[in-house]
Order: sequence, then structure tokens, then C-alpha cells
Amino acid sequence: MKVNVEIDCTPLEARQFFGLPDVGPMQTAVMDKLQQQMTSNIDKISPESLMQSWFTFDPKLAERFQDMFVAMAGFGGTSKKK
Repeated sequence: MKVNVEIDCTPLEARQFFGLPDVGPMQTAVMDKLQQQMTSNIDKISPESLMQSWFTFDPKLAERFQDMFVAMAGFGGTSKKK
């Protein structure tokens, strides 16, 4: 014997019927917090801020990068030999 039962209800009604908690408010709160964190950190990943953070710890790093690129291109460097 085969019995098929069809129930026409929304997902919210099914969760309520089975006694599952309503996670909508929690989900909204988590998504709001995630959005706030993403928008507050978006400035940290801009190209200007990345370059600034890379070059702030060593003032001569920009000159070293320039020397490295010039040397890779085969045009010689600006570094002084000791």
C-alpha cells in the first residue's frame, strides 16, 4: 500500500508546524553586522591604501623597488656600489 500526502504551506508555516525557531531576526542582525564590517574595511583594500601600507615601514623601499625593476629590465640600476 502506498500513501502520498501533499501539504501546501509556506516554509515559514512548515517551520512553525514542526516547532523550529524563527531565525529571521538573528539572520538579519548577522547580515547587518557583516555589511557594517565590510563597508568599514573597504577603504583598507583600495590600491592607494595598500601601496601606502606597503611603503610605510621602510622609507627606502620605493627606491629598492625601482632599482629592482630597472635591473630586471636590463637598464642598469641607480644603486651605488660599495
